[in-house]
Amino acid sequence: MRVVLVPGSTTSTGAVTATVLRTDPGGTPLADPVEYPDLIAAVRTIEEAEHPRWVWPSTATVYPPLLRAGVRVQRCHDISLTRAILGMRVGKPSPPAEEFDDDRLGLFDTAPVLDPLAVATEFADQRATIGTDARLDLLIAAESAGALSAAEMTHTGLPFSTQKHRELLEERLGPRPTGYDLPARMQELAAQISEVFGRTVNPSSSVEITEAFGRQGIELPSTRKWFLQEIDHPAVPLLLRHRELAKLYSTNGWQWMDSWVRGDRFRPIYVPGGVVSGRWASRGGGALQIPKTMRSSVVADPGHVFVVADAGQLEPRILAAMSGDRRMMAAAGDDDLYALVGAEAFGGDRAKAKVAILGVLYGATAGEAKALLILLRKRFPVAVEYVEQAAKAGERGEVVKSLLGRACPPPSPDFYSHGDAHARGRFTRNFVVQATASEWALCLLADLRRRLAEDPDGELVFFQHDEVVVHTRNPESGAAHVLAAAASATRLLFGDTVVRFPMDVAARETYGKGTS
Repeated sequence: MRVVLVPGSTTSTGAVTATVLRTDPGGTPLADPVEYPDLIAAVRTIEEAEHPRWVWPSTATVYPPLLRAGVRVQRCHDISLTRAILGMRVGKPSPPAEEFDDDRLGLFDTAPVLDPLAVATEFADQRATIGTDARLDLLIAAESAGALSAAEMTHTGLPFSTQKHRELLEERLGPRPTGYDLPARMQELAAQISEVFGRTVNPSSSVEITEAFGRQGIELPSTRKWFLQEIDHPAVPLLLRHRELAKLYSTNGWQWMDSWVRGDRFRPIYVPGGVVSGRWASRGGGALQIPKTMRSSVVADPGHVFVVADAGQLEPRILAAMSGDRRMMAAAGDDDLYALVGAEAFGGDRAKAKVAILGVLYGATAGEAKALLILLRKRFPVAVEYVEQAAKAGERGEVVKSLLGRACPPPSPDFYSHGDAHARGRFTRNFVVQATASEWALCLLADLRRRLAEDPDGELVFFQHDEVVVHTRNPESGAAHVLAAAASATRLLFGDTVVRFPMDVAARETYGKGTS
């Protein structure tokens, strides 16, 4: 059973109406649309009785208000995300949807009222396009489940100690400034920098910094960190420290905390499929770029811990499983793939094995990487050939696909006359592996979400590429859920494979400091 759900207008009582249309799995309507005076009540009733797969225009638009009303659903088909995947497969990237996905907005404040029959028709067209392609069907299901997880994690929030973060900011920056003033520590550093140069210099201005060094006979090709570090000058450590504090102040300072931390929970906006490889992005809050300096502020609730788990050496293992290279698959059956490959091809040198494998994945063909690649190709020819064929396809301007069928973007219109073939080859070489790694992670996330829905002790609070964080009162069950989900994802994508996808699992009271 599929239930198409389209939000309607807001009534005088503040409720939002809804239209529900039941269809078969292929999208053929089974009855006439039914109008409901209250969307929240309708979804709650239908979900509790039937647990259908909801079909709606966009999870980012429809689901957050439901979550705020205490309603969660098991499954959905996200029309918008599916449109993007199917469109890319025929060379028609979808423009970013104008959706609201910020839980600070009111109920459907910016959601347009859509025609339910039009939504149902697009769903039927999508199902017809997917047809009997089981892999593509799995990709669509995983992408939609990821969208549910994203909305739920924003709603739940990542436990965050505002007190600890204020203490961190005050320790490093000084008291919170007022108006347009900069923090005291930054002002002090700016004064010291100007004193060293003998005149007022704005440490945030690359032009002024370059001119200041130039007046002292030092020519700077750039003010980037690695150029400055090569210079023996008393201003350099001051400039680097000022830059570090400026980044903390602008990126994760008091204003950031005012905007994104509510109720001692960090509530960013996740964007599933925000990267062409299927990786997530974030819109505001910097969810996927939590710097180490502030991870000590991510503190579990009393009686809880974080179960932090990440997949080790994920992309090389994906390559081994995708390519079917028996020797690499055997190496990937161990906890340390690099060590086994090092033993197989590089005389036991793990570091060289890592450089060679990453060179294969990212197209490094110069210097030491080139010589190591030759050795790797001799020992693991099938795996190396797999990505090299993807690179050659990209160089020809072709489109490549992941294991489940996510397509890379087509080349730009001027590619054949002015495009960089080698650059596109490097992109497609990595795309086939990285996109498949994203699919494995999405399948893990979907299965983990299902398991945690039945566990009153745990909740999913963070996901980033190949890492998940469970906030739980029972770290043993939380770790067991993650490991079971990883095994499930592996079976879904690769069946009964010898390739292992080990998870590094640790229980921590804070995100940045382990306790066990």
